[in-house]
Amino acid sequence: MNAKEEFIKIFTENITRDGSEKLLDWIQTTDFFTAPASTRYHCACENGLVMHSVSVYNTMMEKHFDEETDNHESFAICALLHDLCKAQFYKVSSRNVKNEETGRWEKVPYYAVEDRFPFGHGEKSVFLIERFMRLHLDEAMAIRWHMGEFGDNKTSGTISQAYNMYPLAVKLHLADLESTFLREKGTSAINNR
Repeated sequence: MNAKEEFIKIFTENITRDGSEKLLDWIQTTDFFTAPASTRYHCACENGLVMHSVSVYNTMMEKHFDEETDNHESFAICALLHDLCKAQFYKVSSRNVKNEETGRWEKVPYYAVEDRFPFGHGEKSVFLIERFMRLHLDEAMAIRWHMGEFGDNKTSGTISQAYNMYPLAVKLHLADLESTFLREKGTSAINNR
């Protein structure tokens, strides 16, 4: 089973909230299933975004799911959709790089950011999801703050407050970190030239 098939299976088996079918239909009209997860840090390759999303789900379930306190649907929503903001976000471009063996300059592909809707990171994912399906407050907080202190989330004290109030936010952040920095090493094929 490839990452897209696994994503759709996890989504359809776990997410049954009103609007979820329309959300999945919309996702399939975007480049979500072919886009990279980043330009160079992790899963910077075709299908990287869906690979990362499934990896975060698997990490969350393996490391942080508690049958007594956690909800399968919430975990699936947060893990699979936390980076929905990256759909329609990257483009393939090219640049000249000197080939060390031949001494010649060659055009090589790389992913560049082309953000047509600069609404932030986590908050953009929340916004896009909410166009189709209502999130519970803890899910919205988890998706909004999944980057922790990385990126544009440097707002004094607010992250700590969210993490203290919503354990799901901590679990998503930890799963995202582990997937990105430990599990997804070596998945940046397009930019490793």
